[in-house]
Amino acid sequence: MKCFSIDLDGTLLNSEHDISEANLQTINELHEQGHAVILNTGRAYADVIKIEGLQNLEIPIFCVNGSVLFSEKRELLYEATISIEMYKELFPILKGLGVGILVYTNYGGFPSTLPPLHKKSKEELNTLFKEFNYDEILEKDQLKIYKLIALTHHDELEKVEEVKKALEGKFDISMASSFPNNVEITSNEAHKGKALLRYQKMMNLNFEEIIAFGDGGNDLAMFEVATTSVAMANAPLHVQEKADIITKSNDEDGFAHAVRHLLNLHTEAVLK
Repeated sequence: MKCFSIDLDGTLLNSEHDISEANLQTINELHEQGHAVILNTGRAYADVIKIEGLQNLEIPIFCVNGSVLFSEKRELLYEATISIEMYKELFPILKGLGVGILVYTNYGGFPSTLPPLHKKSKEELNTLFKEFNYDEILEKDQLKIYKLIALTHHDELEKVEEVKKALEGKFDISMASSFPNNVEITSNEAHKGKALLRYQKMMNLNFEEIIAFGDGGNDLAMFEVATTSVAMANAPLHVQEKADIITKSNDEDGFAHAVRHLLNLHTEAVLK
């Protein structure tokens, strides 16, 4: 059994955040052939199942960079959380750096999750983060915090490195960037690669190969454990350099294109 671990945004989904017919058909074919197909995303579960083309797929979904694992039957298998105490230390550091802050919890994302923000203006984002009362989050009963996202504007990318430097070595966390203007902060146990190994062990499976598809910095964790790593043509150069193969872009059915070649040809390094 081969395992195909697939990122969503920028990888399986096109620029309109939809899944193409070719990509959906490829997933169904892999599933029918008996391979493990896993969606491995930074998105929250609620933002995954909103995607119409994915709603009827019976495959595992790993959410929030490996923080929350669901089986193909949508049973919760595993959670990795940031402790409330750690959150209380992390939050003021991020606030002091002047970045937008998204908090992913078992109650949803506050003041939002990332996908709905992609088309908002700088002014709209500033207002959203300024007006939201973060104290309300800590008042919730049985609160679980899965992830923080430090979000900067595209003309302030230097803040991404400032966030990483401010937190590095001080907390037991994982940090990765799904887009050039963010830092995703999770428990050290939340990691797209660790999630694959954890699932394999939990389900008593033995993957003869792990083939990982991604386009962002948070996908490098998958590449670390993969037998074959596939970067999209739209991935930043530093992600492409870590991949074994570069396929077409997410707007050119790059996932389906790579799978067709991988199942027939093992000699091409670049599939453009």
